[in-house]
Amino acid sequence: MTDRPQDEETPRVVIRDKRRIDPTSGQVRVPPGETTVSPGGTAGHAGSTATPGEQMSENTGPAPAADQPDEVTPEVPDTPAELADDDTARQLAERTEDLQRVTAEYANYRRRVDRDRVAVVDQAAEKFALQLIPVVDDIERAREHGDLTGAFKVVADRVLGLLDGLGVSTFGAPGDPFDPALHEAVLHDTSAEVQVPTATTVLRPGFRRGERVLRTAMVGVSDPENPAPASEAPAGETPAG
Repeated sequence: MTDRPQDEETPRVVIRDKRRIDPTSGQVRVPPGETTVSPGGTAGHAGSTATPGEQMSENTGPAPAADQPDEVTPEVPDTPAELADDDTARQLAERTEDLQRVTAEYANYRRRVDRDRVAVVDQAAEKFALQLIPVVDDIERAREHGDLTGAFKVVADRVLGLLDGLGVSTFGAPGDPFDPALHEAVLHDTSAEVQVPTATTVLRPGFRRGERVLRTAMVGVSDPENPAPASEAPAGETPAG
């Protein structure tokens, strides 16, 4: 019996490792015929000299954008410049309010001062006029007696001019209707010539400055002899008496 060579006697066993993960390196194996993408971006084929760590399957890559979580933009705090602007605006509003309040208070103060100044001037003028009124009475009596002549007349005219300059005027003439606010009645009689109480005799003229009465006129009053009948009483009322 002829011995066969050892390589012919024992059949050759071929083992193909089709595992996708290299058990030694832990890298993904690329089957023959598939392209590999190197980290630099160059494509290659299986069987290339690239090391297992440099090979990358075409199925591996960054996760799709839809699977990535939404990015949250952190809140950025105000910058020192923005904080300074807010503080400046607040201070400006406060100063403006203070200015408006001070302006209103000053306007009210000016009105009070003007009112008080006018009141002081009026009081001084009335006080001075009251001191001149007795002198005017003496001048009028001298005029009635015919003594108002010469230098005395000149002085009298100046005194009367002072009253005119103060805005003081006289009132009370015979025939004026009697007014208790203007006249002081010291005599009373009756007369058929008057229809209402009338100041028929003026014993002393009155003086007033504007609407203010400085001195009432002293008069004699005449009442009508036949006073007019009282007006009819309103419906539903009975006249007294």
